[in-house]
Amino acid sequence: MQSSAVWLVLVLAIIGANLPFLSNRFFLVFPLKRPKGWLLRVAEVVVLYFVVGGISLSLESRLGQIYPQHWEFYAVSASMFLVLAFPGYVLRYLMRRVES
Repeated sequence: MQSSAVWLVLVLAIIGANLPFLSNRFFLVFPLKRPKGWLLRVAEVVVLYFVVGGISLSLESRLGQIYPQHWEFYAVSASMFLVLAFPGYVLRYLMRRVES
C-alpha cells in the first residue's frame, strides 16, 4: 500500500505540474476571453502544488502518523514540482509550431 501511495503521488505531481501548460482554459474547465498569460499559469502551478500536497498529506495520514516537516521539505518539494513542470513549459513556449 505504501509503495502504491508513493507512485500515486508522483504521477499526480507530474500531471498536476504540467496541467497548466496543456490548455488555454483556466484549470482546463473555464474558458477565458484572452489567451492565458504566464502569471495565470504560475498561479495554477501554485494551486496545483497545494492540491497535490494535500492529497499526499491525506495519503500519509491514512498510512500512519504524519511526520512533521520543516521549511526545507517545502522548499525542496516546490523545486521538484517546478522541475516536473519543465516538459509542459517546453511544449508550450519553446517548441516551434510547424505550420502546414
